[in-house]
Amino acid sequence: MIELEGVPELVDPVMVAAFEGWNDAGDAASTAVAHLDREWKGEVFAALDAEDYYDFQVNRPTVWLDGGVRKITWPTTRLSVVRVGGDKPRDLVLVRGIEPSMRWRSFCNELLGFAHELGVELVVILGALLGDTPHTRPVPVSGVTSDADLARTMDLEETKYEGPTGIVGILQEACTHAGVPAVSLWAAVPHYVSQPPNPKATLALLNRLEDLIDMRIPLGELPEDARAWQLGVDQLAAEDSEVAEYVQTLEEARDTAELPEASGEAIAREFERYLRRRDGGGPGSPPGGHATESGDPASYLRDGPGGRVRPPKPQRPEGTDATDGAVDDGTSDTADPSDSSDGDASGAAGATGSSGTTGTSGPSEASDSSDAGSSGSEPSESSGSSDSGSSDSSED
Repeated sequence: MIELEGVPELVDPVMVAAFEGWNDAGDAASTAVAHLDREWKGEVFAALDAEDYYDFQVNRPTVWLDGGVRKITWPTTRLSVVRVGGDKPRDLVLVRGIEPSMRWRSFCNELLGFAHELGVELVVILGALLGDTPHTRPVPVSGVTSDADLARTMDLEETKYEGPTGIVGILQEACTHAGVPAVSLWAAVPHYVSQPPNPKATLALLNRLEDLIDMRIPLGELPEDARAWQLGVDQLAAEDSEVAEYVQTLEEARDTAELPEASGEAIAREFERYLRRRDGGGPGSPPGGHATESGDPASYLRDGPGGRVRPPKPQRPEGTDATDGAVDDGTSDTADPSDSSDGDASGAAGATGSSGTTGTSGPSEASDSSDAGSSGSEPSESSGSSDSGSSDSSED
């Protein structure tokens, strides 16, 4: 039985969820929810019983010292609430955890129970996939739903995916069957530099979420972190001629695909975003901090500060020909409609499989056939299972 006596009545609540593991390339999605929780000082009000859903040999608990007393942190999923004021107050219910090892239907039903008790009006699930997308271009973000009416009203793609799925896809379908509007947002992470963190992908997800729920999100240091990440990968790519050539191939294919996006409608949409952020005000988000997916990348991706720790050297995927040009669509917010985007991550691991990710290399379902960065490979096993506790992931 769910009891929420300590939670105040919420205003137009939206549930935002992300899960570490199979659906979280570069830790982009889970980091986005963690950012919201940190910036808005979320208060945890519930945690699911770890023994019901997790295999502790896959997701290890961690031991730590608190004033000389040894304590254990168990891998689980926690729910917190943030109260957001302003001209249009709207509260968020944040769900952050690890993809469960078992009992997925019970897991989703428990989350839906909380959503029902709190009066949640919309569920937004964040995910990230590996894709053939260049790190030098804006991060493609696909918005998909299983609800045909919601797809029309919110300008989203209706999923037509068939194949293996993760907890993101299961939760979205559970919401649909329960009559709860649900949307999945997917960011495509370059497969040749897939090691977490990826602040650029996290930033893209938050920007898209901001547009979706019509709420200004304080970005904090994320724009600066995205600049530093971009600069570091630029430098590493420049040191390896093969990687530089491969990135150039992806850039050319991406730019070709983006040509139709240079339309009056796209320009108007970006200008509206700029005005909304400039005039919106609000704490924690300095002017110009909103780095939109289809804005000028040079304004925030090229002049990163020095002294940052650079990500590991990107590796060119084995068996991938430098001339392969199947890349993400050129849209700023969603994947190409011809991709038939879905709410799970599609086989974006491509030829790299599970290269370098922390528990994220399974199939992504952001499309039927050639999704944002999919190279059409078969699902690969999760590579991130480690004994590091909450960073572990599992694949069901």
